[in-house]
Amino acid sequence: MQVEETGSAAVLERVPAHLRTTRVDRVFWSHFSPNLAPAAWVIGVLVVVLGLPGWTGFAVLLIGNLLGSLPVALCAVMGPETGLPQMEASRFSFGRIGKRLPSLINWANCVGWDAVNNVPSALAFILLLKMVGLAVPFWLALGILAFAQLLASMGGHDIVQAIEKYLGWVLLVSFAIVGVIAVFQSSGQGGAASSAAPHFADIMIGIGAVSSFNMAWAAYASDYTRYVPPGTPSSRVFWLTFGGTFLSSFIMELFGLLTGAAISDPSPGSLIAALQNWSGVFAPVALAAVAFSSIAINAANDNTAAYALISGGVHVNRMLSAVVTAGMGYLLAVLGEGTFVSLYENYLLLALYWIAPWCGIVLADWYCRPASLKSLRMQTLSGWTSSATSFVVVTVLTIGLFSSTPLYTGPVAAMLGGADVGYLVGFFLAALGQIALLNMRGRRVSVVRFQDA
Repeated sequence: MQVEETGSAAVLERVPAHLRTTRVDRVFWSHFSPNLAPAAWVIGVLVVVLGLPGWTGFAVLLIGNLLGSLPVALCAVMGPETGLPQMEASRFSFGRIGKRLPSLINWANCVGWDAVNNVPSALAFILLLKMVGLAVPFWLALGILAFAQLLASMGGHDIVQAIEKYLGWVLLVSFAIVGVIAVFQSSGQGGAASSAAPHFADIMIGIGAVSSFNMAWAAYASDYTRYVPPGTPSSRVFWLTFGGTFLSSFIMELFGLLTGAAISDPSPGSLIAALQNWSGVFAPVALAAVAFSSIAINAANDNTAAYALISGGVHVNRMLSAVVTAGMGYLLAVLGEGTFVSLYENYLLLALYWIAPWCGIVLADWYCRPASLKSLRMQTLSGWTSSATSFVVVTVLTIGLFSSTPLYTGPVAAMLGGADVGYLVGFFLAALGQIALLNMRGRRVSVVRFQDA
């Protein structure tokens, strides 16, 4: 394993050919292991709380994970060709200045995910230490985990991807044992299933929460494929990424769906208490899996945040950037410990409002270019582009018109009974807008070439 370069050039410039030595199997583990986390289990519980148990809940998980995993896999394909981190590759459509805004938003997103992932892990770590006679406060347990994550992320992509592979096997076996036990132990403990038909609004909120959990990784995708040799088949990168993202989140969320009726509320405390109770002699395994899962997810999270901050125009040392991210995530987790459920549910939905339009623009720019612009696909545009303006406009419009949260409900969402379809509208509106911009640019290029000829 090698420590990645710490200067900003490692983010702003393409990876040299001699450094593209990452084995392609690491692509699977880089997108599989981070989702083996209690946060995914809680999503399954949230689906039950929304009144969507049984086959309806299963369909919500299936649709949400498909919608969320596809953009991640499509973005990951860009890595071997561009040799750039995902947010830096945004410069091809957003421009050198324009890509700074989504990069900074993504950095803030990473800080939030740090907190979301660390709260349940710290609670489980406290209980695990208590079983061996050690009593530690929340802030100390959280600090130990955050420090371990920071050390891993400071090493860069190679160390992070090695951790994902080897810790991933441990987490997979641990959660498989705990999950099967939990499903059997919780069977029959929940209340009677409601016979009422599920509300459309609840279905859309459920799909939004599920898809958001995966789609957030689209902003990270090529961070962990750019060191793959450039001749690697795109189809292999796509399916390894899609399989890793979809399978891990679907399995964990399915455990949450099957046990959700027996858990008092979708909070980390209730989930961990239930797992500890159901696991019996395997309780230490359950607690250790929850505690150490945050290392897998936040090591990647902090590393990506370091890239994003540099792409956002803050050209600091990559290791210092990781320290700042981990430190702010730690503070947010300490402050938000008691309001985890509301923060988590709102955070999942709010994250979609920016990630969906960004995905629409980036993917349309990469995959839908007219023939006259194919050769210019990796041309870095200067300044702030029309695509960057489109991103801002679409994001603001979808929040203002379609958002449905306890903080604010847009007029269209209110007309739909509270259903949140803003992420779907945002994605397709931004993508269609980008295609229109590309076609106009393509016609101008064709005219110039014709006149020069």
